Amino acid sequence: MSEPKHGSSQRGGIPVVVSFQDPSTGQEFTVSNDGDHGERITTAWTGRDIGVPCPRGRPHAYRFVDDLQAGRRGLGWPNFAVFLIYVGLVVYAAIDWGWPWALIGFGVPWTMSGLWHLPQGERAASRRIEALSSQPPVPGRVVTVLTDTTVDDSEGHTLTSHTPVITFTTHEGATVTAYRPDGLADPVNSQGRDVTIHYTPDDPAVFTTDLAAERRSRPLDITVGIVAPLVGAAAGVLGAALL
Repeated sequence: MSEPKHGSSQRGGIPVVVSFQDPSTGQEFTVSNDGDHGERITTAWTGRDIGVPCPRGRPHAYRFVDDLQAGRRGLGWPNFAVFLIYVGLVVYAAIDWGWPWALIGFGVPWTMSGLWHLPQGERAASRRIEALSSQPPVPGRVVTVLTDTTVDDSEGHTLTSHTPVITFTTHEGATVTAYRPDGLADPVNSQGRDVTIHYTPDDPAVFTTDLAAERRSRPLDITVGIVAPLVGAAAGVLGAALL
C-alpha cells in the first residue's frame, strides 16, 4: 500500500497489493489494483480484508470489491428498480387514467415501507454514533489532496473536485489511509492539516473527522424518515377522497 500522489486523480483508488486464493485450485495469487479491476479502494491498511471475486477457473479476471458484503444482500437493487417502475405506473394511472385506486395502491405500501424502515434507520444511526464515541479519538493528518476535472458536455462548464487523503493510526496499531471526500473545510488547501479521527473499533473504514456533525445530522435524518410515510399517507387519503 502506498499514498496517492498529490494532485493525482481519485478515480484509481488507493494503490494496494492484495493476496488471494483461487477457490477452484487453491493456488495463491498476489495482485495490485492498477488499471480497471472493479471498485476503487478508498480506505486501506495492512491486513485489511478486501473482496476479490473472480470467475471459476479464471483467477486473472479478478475484481476488487471494497465491501465484503457486496453480492450477499439478496435482491435489494432489483427490488428497488421494480419499485421505481411501480411508482411510475401508479402516477401514470392516477393522472392519465384518473384512477383514484392507483393513489391508494401507491400510498399504502409506501407508508408501510416508511414506517418499517424508520425505526431501523434510527437504530442504525444510534449504533454508528455509539461506535464512533466508544473510545478516545486518535490524531490524523491530511497527507495529500487529489484533484479531478470534468467538463459538462451540455453546458461546457468545467467542474473541479478535490478529495483530501488522510492517514491515522488506530489504538490497535493499524495505519489507515483513506479518502475524505467531504467534512473538511477548505479541502483545496488542506494538505498537511492535522485532524482528529473518531473511528469504529470493529471497522476503521467507518470514521469521521467531525463527530459533532454526525450527531447534528440525526434530527434531519429522522425528519426525512418521518416525511416519507406522511407522503404515502397523504396519497392514500387523496385517493380515497376521489373515489
